Amino acid sequence: MAIFGKKDKVSLDLQAISTLISEGSILDGSLNAPAVARIDGLVNGDVTVTEGLILGEKGEVKGNIITKEIVVYGTVYGDIQTESLEIRATGKITGQIKTQTLLVETGGVYNGQLTMGVVKE
Repeated sequence: MAIFGKKDKVSLDLQAISTLISEGSILDGSLNAPAVARIDGLVNGDVTVTEGLILGEKGEVKGNIITKEIVVYGTVYGDIQTESLEIRATGKITGQIKTQTLLVETGGVYNGQLTMGVVKE
């Protein structure tokens, strides 16, 4: 616990997953999910997740993503609107990004337009 009683932030990778699209699965259409979702398969459509999204190494999204936090190990072809974005070493994004914070590991790839600041829905 921090000095002033503020809760320490739990990493998105350590939070309970409420929705899982497993490796080998294909979803044609939009995905709307509560809490935290993980995608290890293919989603052909827009993704909206309330709290956070983890896109696994084999995961791929061909559509736009709106979520509070996102960690990208896989591939995104579409626009992302989020408060916090992490592109891991295996992550690849092609599209526009609107975010407040951005972290890109060495090896992570991003092609598109980036806008940083307060994200308004």
